[in-house]
Amino acid sequence: MTAQAAAAVATPMPKKKKMLLIAVGAVALLAGGGAGGYFVFASRAEAAATPVVPPALYHAMTPAFVVNLADNESSRYLQADVQLMTRDPETVAALELHAPAIRNRMLFLLGSQVSATINDRAGKEKLQKLALTEVRAVLKAEKAPDKVDALYFTSLVIQ
Repeated sequence: MTAQAAAAVATPMPKKKKMLLIAVGAVALLAGGGAGGYFVFASRAEAAATPVVPPALYHAMTPAFVVNLADNESSRYLQADVQLMTRDPETVAALELHAPAIRNRMLFLLGSQVSATINDRAGKEKLQKLALTEVRAVLKAEKAPDKVDALYFTSLVIQ
C-alpha cells in the first residue's frame, strides 16, 4: 500500500458525506422495496382479477343424426355428427341422462330443414344456433343444469 492510500484509509470520512451516503442508501432501499412490493401485490391482484376458466368438456351425440330433409321436389338427406361443449361437469351428466329427449328434438329440428336453406355457411350457422337452443330447452324443461356453451357440427353432409 502506498503512503497516500494508507493515509486515505486512516483518515475518517467527513460527517456530512457520511450522512449523505446513508440518506442516499436509505432512499434507494425504500425505492427498491416499494417497487418490489408493488410488483408482488400487482401480480397478486391481477391473478385475483383474472377468473380461472375451467377446461372445456365435450359430449358427443352418438350415433350421427341421419334425417330426410323437408325438400318437396326430391328426396334429400342430412347426416350430422354433433358435439356439445360445456365447462360444467353437472351439465355433462345431464346431457348423458337426457340424451334420448335431446336426440328426439334434434331429429325433429334437422328433419324440418330444407336443403336450400342450409347449403351455405349462414344457413348452417343459423341451424347450429337453433340446435343449441333446442338442447338448452330440453335441459331447462327437465330442470337440469343447462350450461351448454356451444354446439359443433363435426360433420355435416347433405345429399
